[in-house]
Amino acid sequence: MPIFVALMRGINVGKAKRIPMAELRALLEELGYTNVATLLNSGNAVFRSAKGTPASHAKQIAAAIASRMGFDVPVVVKSAKELAAIVAENPLAKAAANHSQLLTVFAQDHKTLTGLSTIATLIQPPEQFVVGDNAAYLHCAAGILESKAGEALLGKAGKSVTTRNWATVLKLQALVDESKT
Repeated sequence: MPIFVALMRGINVGKAKRIPMAELRALLEELGYTNVATLLNSGNAVFRSAKGTPASHAKQIAAAIASRMGFDVPVVVKSAKELAAIVAENPLAKAAANHSQLLTVFAQDHKTLTGLSTIATLIQPPEQFVVGDNAAYLHCAAGILESKAGEALLGKAGKSVTTRNWATVLKLQALVDESKT
């Protein structure tokens, strides 16, 4: 049965949009997903589903969160194969010794992803920003809080995408790999 990764934007950041991971797991199981596992407290879940596409799962999960929790949360879902491609294509992974300064930007569709190219105008060297085939990558060498590009991605310019630092992406890949056994 196919494995998927769900990434929710902006939950459990501050006091707004709180979703305990136990409730998120229960919600996903009620939607019919199996082998549900969450990672960290920031809206990362790995699950199996016999039917559906990443986009249909994203819509279903977002609608369920809105209905149950009373707030809207952008959700991006990737298949295990897509996540593996995102990890493999990252051209900045070797250059970023500090994984917390390397953001991976997840978009549900390619049009949204290519629309992120405007972020490049905010890059201040030695920062680097690359839009790949499956995700975008931002290396904030001076730290994310010091980056105008990082601020834009975490703010309104990035409202339809979600970001994870490279350490979290690698943990998600490990969780997907573990789910395969």
